[in-house]
Order: sequence, then structure tokens, then C-alpha cells
Amino acid sequence: MADKKYTLPDLPYDYKALEPYISEAQLRLHHDKHHAAYVNGANALLERLEKARQAGSEVDMKATLKELSFQAGGHVLHSLFWANLAPAAKAGKEPGGAVAEVLKKEFGSLERFKKEFSAAAASTEGSGWAALAWCGLTGRPMIMQIEKHNVNVYPMFRILMVLDVWEHAYYLDYRNERAKFVEAFWSLVNWDEVGRRLEAATK
Repeated sequence: MADKKYTLPDLPYDYKALEPYISEAQLRLHHDKHHAAYVNGANALLERLEKARQAGSEVDMKATLKELSFQAGGHVLHSLFWANLAPAAKAGKEPGGAVAEVLKKEFGSLERFKKEFSAAAASTEGSGWAALAWCGLTGRPMIMQIEKHNVNVYPMFRILMVLDVWEHAYYLDYRNERAKFVEAFWSLVNWDEVGRRLEAATK
């Protein structure tokens, strides 16, 4: 299995496609540099573990696995993030079908859901994410704050939608005004993709 590695996914749209909400320069930096760094970091750690196994040598498992969780988590969350965005012409509309039903049932209205999700994104401490997930234990949607990449990810939860609120996700376009980036996010949400993830999570 040593030949199996993580790969950086292509974006499902052009680098200019998310403008004016996310600029080409911001998107290239985020995808080509930051996301790629997590892919490379995870692969380097897998290689380190493989070499240690072949040599019969010891590694600091606690530190190595914590770092691998961080790097692999960054890769997984970014991959989800790119797919739950779409050009404004194809996104930003209100969700329909099952997504609209579960959000209205849980939060009372789409507006209330957006308010709570935006507050979660704006108040995530340091570097992290806001996520909408589906709890398989209760059959309910839940908003989560994911600090860094590798903590506060609950068991039995399928992620439906994520928003990256690390500064590297928005600083070129919005400087330190995270709230403006969060507001812009709603013009780019690919609700069709959120719906596909919900369908898979509830099967």
C-alpha cells in the first residue's frame, strides 16, 4: 500500500469563476499553495512511517499521528470546501428539496440557519472551519466549529458543507474582515452538492 498517496484535486471551476467574491489570486494561493502543502505534508508523513516500518525503527507515534491527522484533515476539508462552492451564477440560490426541509425543521427557517452558521464561522477561534454536518445518531443537521483540522470532529457525523475561515482563505481579498468573507460565502454555496451529500448521509 506504500504506493497509495494523497493527490491535490483539480478545482471544479476556473480560477476566475468565483469572482468577485473570491479573486483569482486568492483562489490560486489557497488551492495551489496551502491545500497542496497539506497533501505534501500528509504524503511525507506516510513515507516516514513506511520507512520506519521497513527499517524496524521507532517513531514518536503520538507526535506523528497528530501531525498526520492535521495534514490529512486539511486535505479532506479543503476537498469538501472546493466542491461545495460554485460560480455565483450557479450558486447562492436558496436550497430546495430535502436540504430545505431539514434546515427548516431544525432551525425554523433558512435565515435562522444562515445566522447561526455565520455566527459559528465568525467566532471560530484562531484557525478553523465552520461545518454543517448530519448526525447519524439523531438524524438531525448540526453546525460544528472545527478548530485547526484535527479536533472537534464528532464521530458519526457526515459533513455536508464547510467554510474555511483560516486567514489564508480570505486575507488577500478581505484582509482581517472575516465577517465580510462569511457573508460573501452565501453567494457561492453549491446547494446541489450539499443535497447530494445529504442524500448519501441519509441512505
